[in-house]
Amino acid sequence: MDIDLNEEQDMLRKMSRDFLTTKCPGSLVRAMMKDERGYPPDIWKEISELGWLGLAFPSQYGGEGGSFLDLMVLIEEMGRVCFPGPFLSSVIGGLFILHAGNEEQKKEFLPRLCKGKLLATLAVYEEDIRFDSSGINLKATHDKDGFVLSGAKMFVPDANVADLLICVARTGKAQGTDDGITLFLVDSKSPGVECTLLKPLDGSKQCRVVFNKVKVPGSAVLGTVDKGWQAARKILGMAAAAKCAEMLGGAEAVVAMTVQYSKERIQFGHPIGSYQSQQHRCADMKTDVDGMRLTTYQAGWMLSENIPCVREVAIAKAWASDSFRRIVYAGLRLHGGMAVINEHDMTLHYKKALASEFYFGDARYHRKVVLQELGV
Repeated sequence: MDIDLNEEQDMLRKMSRDFLTTKCPGSLVRAMMKDERGYPPDIWKEISELGWLGLAFPSQYGGEGGSFLDLMVLIEEMGRVCFPGPFLSSVIGGLFILHAGNEEQKKEFLPRLCKGKLLATLAVYEEDIRFDSSGINLKATHDKDGFVLSGAKMFVPDANVADLLICVARTGKAQGTDDGITLFLVDSKSPGVECTLLKPLDGSKQCRVVFNKVKVPGSAVLGTVDKGWQAARKILGMAAAAKCAEMLGGAEAVVAMTVQYSKERIQFGHPIGSYQSQQHRCADMKTDVDGMRLTTYQAGWMLSENIPCVREVAIAKAWASDSFRRIVYAGLRLHGGMAVINEHDMTLHYKKALASEFYFGDARYHRKVVLQELGV
C-alpha cells in the first residue's frame, strides 16, 4: 500500500487549496448557511469548468478519468474550508449511477452531472435512522410497467436543489438481510415528491423528502430489482471514505488554527504555546490527525484499487468520527470564549464535526461492523 500523493495529486492539492482559500472564506460559508439554495452559482460554475465534478468519472461519460483517490484529495481540501454546496452529494449520486447503472443510464445522466448541469443526491435513511438495510422501509410496489413509491426519507442532502434522487426502496420481503431492496432514479420534480428543508446544526441543506405514490417507469430501476443493497453497500463505503476525507481536511484546519493562535496569544508574559499543558493538547490533536490520515487514505487506496475493504472503511469512519470531535473540543479549549462566537471559523468546524459523525454511519455503528468483520 502506498498512500503518498503522486505528482498529479500533489498538484491537485495545491491548486484546489489555493482556489478554495481564495474563493471560499468563512464569511461565504456563513452566508450560504442562511441562503436557501446553499451554494453560490458562480463558484459552482467555476468548479464545473475546472472539471472537479467529473474528476472520478471516465472520459467516455464526460469525466476527467481520475481515480477515487484523486477525488478524496480534492474533498479533503473542501473540508478544510467547509465548502458549501451539493458537491459531495452529487458526486456520490453519480458514483451510484456509474457502478450500478446500465449503459443507457450512464450516458443519459453522467455527462450532465460532470458538467454541473445536473445535481443528484442520495435518499437512503429514514426516520428510525438505521444505517444497515433493515432501516429501508419506503415501499415500492409494482404498477403496470413501473413502480409506485410511498414513504419518506430523512436527512437527504441538498434535495432542495437536486434534479435527481437516487432512492433506496423496499420492493419485496427480505429473504436475507440485504434482499428485497431496489435502487431507483427519481426525478425530483415528479408528482408526489415533496421536499421540506430541515435545520441541522451545521447549516447544511438536509431535507425530509416524502414520496406520495410517486410513479416511476421500469427504466428508472438502477441495477437489479431486489438486489439493490448489494450494489449500494459498496458505494456507501465510498461515500463514508469521502466523508472521512472531508473531516480530515476540517481537522487539519482546526489544528493549524489552534497552533497559530497558541503562538500569538500572550498570557503571563508568554505565548500560551510555550506552556507544556498546551503543547500536550496540540500534540494529541496532531496524533489524532495522523490517525485520521492513515486510516482514511488506506480505505481510499483500497477502494481505488477495487480491493474489498469493508473493515478498513469502518475503521476509518469510526476513528474520524471520534477524532474530529476530540480535535475540535481541544481547539475550543485552547482558543477560549472567542472561538464560540459565530464570526469565528472555529464554530464552522465545530458544527461540522458534530454533524459529520452521523453521515453514512456513526462511530458506534462502524465499530460494530469491525467486530462483524473480525467474526466477533
